[in-house]
Amino acid sequence: MDIAEYYDEIAQCNKCGFCQVACPIFRSTGHESGVARGRLALLRAIIEGRLDWNKELEEPLYDCLGCGACTANCFPAVPTADLVNKARTEYLEKVERKPIHQMLFDYLLPYPRRLHLAARAVALGKNTGISSMARALGLLRIFGRDFSRAEEIIEKLPPLPFRDKFKPGVYEGFGESLRIGYFVGCGVDVIQQEAGQATLEILKKIGTSVTLLNNCCCGLPAHAYGDIKAAKKLAGKNLDILASDEFDVIVTDCSSCAGFLKKYPEIFADDGRREQAEKVAARFKDMVELIVPDEPVAVSAEKPMVATYHDPCHASRGQGLTKEPREILKNIEGIEYREMPEADWCCGGAGSYALSHYDLSQKVLDRKMENLKKTSADLLVTSCPACMIQLSYGVRRHGLKTKVCHISQVVTGKAVAR
Repeated sequence: MDIAEYYDEIAQCNKCGFCQVACPIFRSTGHESGVARGRLALLRAIIEGRLDWNKELEEPLYDCLGCGACTANCFPAVPTADLVNKARTEYLEKVERKPIHQMLFDYLLPYPRRLHLAARAVALGKNTGISSMARALGLLRIFGRDFSRAEEIIEKLPPLPFRDKFKPGVYEGFGESLRIGYFVGCGVDVIQQEAGQATLEILKKIGTSVTLLNNCCCGLPAHAYGDIKAAKKLAGKNLDILASDEFDVIVTDCSSCAGFLKKYPEIFADDGRREQAEKVAARFKDMVELIVPDEPVAVSAEKPMVATYHDPCHASRGQGLTKEPREILKNIEGIEYREMPEADWCCGGAGSYALSHYDLSQKVLDRKMENLKKTSADLLVTSCPACMIQLSYGVRRHGLKTKVCHISQVVTGKAVAR
């Protein structure tokens, strides 16, 4: 990777500062290095030889959430998040690729069975208190600068992965003709299993058959870190499964996965598998695109519940999916929908962001929680398991009674306020 190839795009920044208004990191820190025009100035300095590649570049390159809000607020629409990501790739090549990420991307995420075994071990430590002891002893720092604090974001872990309860294979549906492939994201597989069960229930109603796939990680975590080779390896493993003619449509209930899977053709742009990737991307759907909003489902509640919606960045800006989830929620009997201020602002989750930027992550999350309080919502609904984890932590930290849930859980009537 050579960031110099993108000099013309970087130079389009006219330094107007409109990105400051939309950037969660800048609004949290006030530092110029944490906003799009500051990052682009940094990249320009590297290309022009005024800065050398070194470890001091890690912080300004990696404290970006990658939410894309800056581009949405930029007149020339400079794709800052994409450019920063390309710079991360060059950073890994010229400065440092950490062993922990190499282990994760090369030896764990490509293999579902290994991931499941690791998840069981983590669940055991989490649910028995062993991990709390390890945190107290400072043994968790090997996993990331702030891992010892970020570890508490997840309250509990299921003892078994989703695909240990629901084995990969073909499930009979009640629909008329649609054959559905269900891509299970890592978040649903090891943490948000109630969302997965609700999704499977909905898909069975829609499709004549539902194939629960034995896919691996979509590759987004590796790609967001700048490890393009690892991301391509993960994407390649998935292409072998997703290109099958046994499905009419492929669906996932993780908007982050969906947004990235639809970009597979870009991953294989200079590869012989581009045509195969385009075929897969063309039939891929985010779950919110498949749920029919004009078929209301009554919520099991004694009185109407107030619901609001958080837009995952990979849904709103990544796929342009903002209208669909709101139509679904507004059409559910027993739900009063209230729009949350700054609903499309990043919650600070951004995958594993808190592992190395815990304080920044929480500042962004606190802003989201203050906006949530203004809605007095019983339900905070979203379509990304990573967002669910972060938002649930925010609700606990702020002592709120709001229940965080996936839109599939609301549609099936399984989301009941606490």
